Amino acid sequence: MRTTIRLDDDVAAAAQRLSRDAHIGLGEAVNRLVRAGLQPGRSRRRTFQQRTAELGLRVDVSNVADALELLDGAEHP
Repeated sequence: MRTTIRLDDDVAAAAQRLSRDAHIGLGEAVNRLVRAGLQPGRSRRRTFQQRTAELGLRVDVSNVADALELLDGAEHP
């Protein structure tokens, strides 16, 4: 597929460097860089970590009915 795209200067420089170093065309260099970026495990995202805060209330959840009664309050039947 042929298409026209605009590359940022740093991306174009990386593609040109790879093209020159690997003795391949610019299109092939761009394809290799894109494929490398699509590989799993290459994400720079941080993994999600749940934050917690001490609320001073401990709930024993081994008995669900008791836990619900405690959390809802005694006024609910």
